[in-house]
Amino acid sequence: MCECCNGASHVHTEVLKIEGMSCGHCKSAVEKAVYSLNGIEKVEVSLEAKEAKVEYNPDLVTMDAVKAVIQEEGYTVK
Repeated sequence: MCECCNGASHVHTEVLKIEGMSCGHCKSAVEKAVYSLNGIEKVEVSLEAKEAKVEYNPDLVTMDAVKAVIQEEGYTVK
């Protein structure tokens, strides 16, 4: 259970800066990789802002796991 909300389960949102994306294929690759993880509620990738907004359940997935799958696709996460 989430400690920040006294044990209630909910969705957290993080914005990750990502370097190396340049086209629609890059956007799709990042989205597909992140959605492959259990606990991901929503992913919005912006090529213009060079970031991904990730909504996730912290009881099921960690931000380290999200960053790892993006890096496995060949992108740098800041």
